[in-house]
Amino acid sequence: MFRKSLFTVTALMLVSSLSLMGCSNSTNSNSGASAAPTVSASPTADKPTPTPTKQDKMTLSAFMYVTSPAGQDAYTQIARDFEKQNPNIQVDLQFPGDYENVLKVKMAANELPDVFDTHGWAQIRYGKYLTDLKAESWVPQMTDTIKDVVTDKAGKVYVLPISEAKDGISYNVNVLKKYNIEVPKTFDEFLAAAGKIKTDSKGDVTPFYYAGADNWTVGQFFDEFASPLLISPKENSASALLDGSFDWTKWTPLPTKFKEMFDKGYMNRDVITAKYTDLAKLFATDKVAFFMGGPSFADDAYKVNKDTKIGIMPVPSMVAGDQPSFSGGERDTMGVWKDSKHINEAKKLLAFYAKPENMAKIANVMKLPAGLKGVTATHEFASFYDQYSSVRVFPYFDRVYLPSGMWDVMCNSGLDLISGHITAAKYSDVMKENVARLNKK
Repeated sequence: MFRKSLFTVTALMLVSSLSLMGCSNSTNSNSGASAAPTVSASPTADKPTPTPTKQDKMTLSAFMYVTSPAGQDAYTQIARDFEKQNPNIQVDLQFPGDYENVLKVKMAANELPDVFDTHGWAQIRYGKYLTDLKAESWVPQMTDTIKDVVTDKAGKVYVLPISEAKDGISYNVNVLKKYNIEVPKTFDEFLAAAGKIKTDSKGDVTPFYYAGADNWTVGQFFDEFASPLLISPKENSASALLDGSFDWTKWTPLPTKFKEMFDKGYMNRDVITAKYTDLAKLFATDKVAFFMGGPSFADDAYKVNKDTKIGIMPVPSMVAGDQPSFSGGERDTMGVWKDSKHINEAKKLLAFYAKPENMAKIANVMKLPAGLKGVTATHEFASFYDQYSSVRVFPYFDRVYLPSGMWDVMCNSGLDLISGHITAAKYSDVMKENVARLNKK
C-alpha cells in the first residue's frame, strides 16, 4: 500500500513538473528560456524601453524621381538620418529608372508606394491617390509661387513641395566668355551663338547637348520652348489649346527648329544613343555650351574640374516683342498614398524632410529653389535666381495644355525627327492625333 501511494505521489510530482516546463518553453522570449520581462507603458529609470527588434520594425516604401547621383545621395542620407531617430521605421527608398511607367503600372494595380514623387502631376494625374496633407505643420511655410500649384480650390494639399521648378537653360560660362558671347535673349540670338561657337572652336565645342538614351532631355526642348512660341506672347494660343480648337500646324516651327539645330551640327551627332550621365564631364571639359534644363549635374562636373563654371538663363523668346521666361511648377515632391497602411509614419517622414536643414541640403545639391519659406539655399546658382527674380514663370506647357501621356509622345517624336523617320509637319500630326486619343480616355 505504501509503495503504491509513493508511486502515485511521485507520478503526480512528475506530471506537475512537466506541466511547468511546458509553460516555460512556450513563452516567446528573446533572452533564452526564461520569460521576457513585462515593460510598463511608462518605463522607470531602472526599466528602460528596449531597442526595437527586427520583428518590431515596419518598412516605408518611397519612390523618388531623382536622376542625378548627388541628388540620390542627399535623399538617401536624410532617410538614414530619419531611421536613426526612428529606429522602429525602415525606409526603402528607390529611384526607378523608368519612373513614369513604373508609377502607371502601380496606379493600375492600386499598389503605390507609401510615399512617392509626383514629378509635376500632383493634382492632375495622382490627385485621387494622395492623402490630404493640409493639417501638416509645414503647410503654412509653402512659398507663394508653389502653394496654389499643390493645393486645390477645396484646400486639399497634395504633396510636400521639396523644391520648385524654375527651369531655363544651363550654360557654360567659360565657353561663352572664351568666344565673347552674351547670354541670348531671343531664339535667333540662341542659334547665332551656336553658329559662332561651332565655327570659332572648329567643331571642338558642341553648342547643344541632348541625350536620346534619356529621352526626357529631348522632350525638354519642346516643353520649354512651347511656352515662348504659343503661350507667353501677347497674341497666344492658350485658349485654343484648352478648348480643343488649336491649329496644330502652329506647332510645326518647334520641330522645324530642332531639326535645323541637328542638321547644322549644333548638337551632338550621337543624340540617339547619348546618355545624360556624360553631360557633367562634357561641361567640365568645356566641350558643351548649352543644356536644356537645370544644373543638377553641377556637382558631378566639379568632381572632374573644380574650375567648371555653370550659369542659368531664362528660355529665349521666339516671337518678336516678347521677353524670355522660365518654366516652373512642381519639381521634387513627396506625397502619401491614401491607401497606405502606414499613413502616420509616412507623414512623419515628410515632416523630417521638411526640416529647414534637410530642405536646404536637397536645394543645395539639386541647385533649385526650395518649396518652403525659411530655407536658405547657399548653392552657387542662388544668385542667378535672384538676378532673374522678375522674369515671368509659366507652368510647364504639358502640365496645363496637354493630356496625361503626351510627354512620352513629345520625347519619342523628337527622336523620330532626328533619325529621319518623320518630318516636322508629321510631328505636328502626331501631336494632334495623340491629343485627340488621350482626351477620349
